[in-house]
Amino acid sequence: MSSLDLLCNKLETRQALVVVIGLGYVGLPLAVEFAAAGFAVIGLDVDESKVDAVNDGRSYIKDVSSDRVKILVEGHKLRATLRHESLAEADVAIICVPTPLSKTKEPDISYILAAAESVKRYLHPGQLILLESTTYPGTTDEVLLPLFEETGLKLDKDFFLAFSPERVDPGNTKFHTSNIPKVVGGVSALSTKVAATAYRQVIEQVHEVSSSKVAETAKLLENTFRSVNIGLVNEIACLCHTLGIDVWEVVDAAATKPFGFMPFYPGPGIGGHCIPLDPLYLSWKGRMHGFEARFIGLADEINSRMPDYVVDLVNDGLNAHRKPVNGSKILVIGVAYKRDIDDVRESPALAIIKKLQSKGAVVAYSDPYVDKRVLEEELGIQIENVALDKTVLKYSDAVVIVTDHSCFDYDFIVENASLVIDTRNCTRNVKAAEKKIIRL
Repeated sequence: MSSLDLLCNKLETRQALVVVIGLGYVGLPLAVEFAAAGFAVIGLDVDESKVDAVNDGRSYIKDVSSDRVKILVEGHKLRATLRHESLAEADVAIICVPTPLSKTKEPDISYILAAAESVKRYLHPGQLILLESTTYPGTTDEVLLPLFEETGLKLDKDFFLAFSPERVDPGNTKFHTSNIPKVVGGVSALSTKVAATAYRQVIEQVHEVSSSKVAETAKLLENTFRSVNIGLVNEIACLCHTLGIDVWEVVDAAATKPFGFMPFYPGPGIGGHCIPLDPLYLSWKGRMHGFEARFIGLADEINSRMPDYVVDLVNDGLNAHRKPVNGSKILVIGVAYKRDIDDVRESPALAIIKKLQSKGAVVAYSDPYVDKRVLEEELGIQIENVALDKTVLKYSDAVVIVTDHSCFDYDFIVENASLVIDTRNCTRNVKAAEKKIIRL
């Protein structure tokens, strides 16, 4: 039996050993899905605390329950390790590692390369390698393929290689790993087929494309589309504020059109690992070929400027109360990058807090999802996480709502605060004390 036939048989009978490299927001949910489908799964990570948590049956990802992890661990379907030697027995290796930007906003694929080097060290015939980490078009076949072929093993004869972009949406209760359609593109038609076979065991809908480059670019387009449209509505919000028009009412009115319009809403900036970063991977690749993606650059400029705009609104509000920013006590409500999650990666709250502190403000925050130690590590400065009560609200010179968690009582906030800067329109139904509120 050929390597291809043997691997496909193992996938279809769910006898393949799957190793997931990186147990973060993407890797752990994916490992759990493969394990729940009956595969033996090993999670490989460099973070000992994550490895220990999984082996103890504990989840550190909000969208994955500890009960589910515990059942899979006790059933000997899932375990985690620090040892890269586990790749020696892997039939499928899936790379789910971070892909940040450098300080100059250029792609940093060092984590992908480190993971790929580990795969290369233990590469053997009959193995499928899948890359899920978001990256620029060409990474899979221009970087990974030559690296693996240095072993003397040949694509489609000895191993198979494909890209399939992650589409994780933290906090989304409707869409999760198994029911989000999966785009799959191999560096060859045969690799696409094998990769699709693997994913069809755990994903409801798999969409095959003609190449890994198409799959890589599709992921970047998804988030570039969002970045550009958010940038547009953020600019409209700034314009409407200048003109004395309620931008939220404008968007709601435009959204009544049943065709040709999709509502996007303004905010204090964009956060998370995808929207702030992915478009810049695409524009960087374009520059390498002499193409300047102007929409991407402009959207990034506008969205990156929104924390400054929020700070300006705080300054204007305090001035109206005859107070300076310097020395004022400012409470930031919600610091996660979006509602009802604990993730602060690239959150606009980080920039807002730093900018307020640089102007001499005394800043505290309130967020039941985000631990003080986590935020202090991201900020590099000390800050207090306070409970929302009358005393805290009345003591604050200004309250800035950055993240609209559903657990907050916005009527209570407005009733007890002297000044509220609302960047999410979550006080729209609060009728009393409108003069207290400055909306984005």
